[in-house]
Amino acid sequence: MQDTTLYPPLEPMPAPRRSMSETFVDSLQDAVEMILQAIPRIFGFILIVAIGWFLAGLLAKGVMTLLRAIRFDDIVRKSGVSNFMNRLGTGTDPAEIVAGLVKWIVRIVVLLVAFDTLGLPAVSDVLRQLLLWLPNLIVALVILFIAGVLANALADIVRASTSDAGFSNPNLLANVARTAVWAFGIVVAVNQLGIAQALINTLFMGFVGAISLAAGLAFGLGGRDRAAQTLDNWYNRAQEARPKAERAVRGSIDGPGIDEGPE
Repeated sequence: MQDTTLYPPLEPMPAPRRSMSETFVDSLQDAVEMILQAIPRIFGFILIVAIGWFLAGLLAKGVMTLLRAIRFDDIVRKSGVSNFMNRLGTGTDPAEIVAGLVKWIVRIVVLLVAFDTLGLPAVSDVLRQLLLWLPNLIVALVILFIAGVLANALADIVRASTSDAGFSNPNLLANVARTAVWAFGIVVAVNQLGIAQALINTLFMGFVGAISLAAGLAFGLGGRDRAAQTLDNWYNRAQEARPKAERAVRGSIDGPGIDEGPE
């Protein structure tokens, strides 16, 4: 066994200390090499974005031309969605909105590919999550379109039926029916988007409760006199029919009379 007292272990030689100028030069060289390596990726990023932006614009124009050819604006206007969008103050027609939606979907896909090429996975993941959320937006728009169609149809049915029944305010009842269908459609669309679902559901339940309370108060206050008159009529009819009912009951208890005849 070797004696460590006679042969002590060798200690590593300390690295020579570098001057500040040498450290700065090495850092500068590393930065220049990193930039030179990133230049091809930067050019690729710019090229992908430029081509994608151009193709997205062309596709949006094609979609808008197709929608105007099939009179998509008239279809949406008949459904009632166009009036709802005008109240929101969008300032654009439905064909432009659909074309813009298509354009930005293509642009998001282009940006996703471009940032992957650039080597920024964090940005790519955010764009990928946004791209996966876009189908929910499309479904929400379809729900609003169907809600608009059903709201107008139900409003027309309510207006026609109440007018035939002799109600004095059929337009008001039709607007109430249309608003109720729109409120339900908006709640379903917002739930599809996943935006504050608990809050929207709570507000919708409060809205339904307020309508029910208002209807109950309106019926209770406005129809009070009519209800009292109806009850008085029922009471008077019951009082008029009471003697007949009493005679009928006595006749059933006493039985029919027997003619004895002469002996």
